[in-house]
Amino acid sequence: MNNNAKIGPVPPVIVATSGSTASGDFNHSKAQQDAERASRYRLVIEEGSREGSFIYKTLDRLTGEVVRQLPREQVVAMKGQDDYAAGAVIDTSV
Repeated sequence: MNNNAKIGPVPPVIVATSGSTASGDFNHSKAQQDAERASRYRLVIEEGSREGSFIYKTLDRLTGEVVRQLPREQVVAMKGQDDYAAGAVIDTSV
């Protein structure tokens, strides 16, 4: 053990009070706005028409509106057609 070690004072740490941030009140902060916006949406996962396929929908909790869907409705409809095959969307023979 080193007997020549010196212990000095530790500088004080300033901690913001709960409910506020360095830039102001948390209720008006960007983080609070982002949290409120994110809590408005909900993810719903549905099984697709083919085994092993899934449809991911982001719903607005207030209106029930589908905000985003993956794969898009057009792609789901295209996959449901009997003549659909992988690569059938793009014609590279030209």
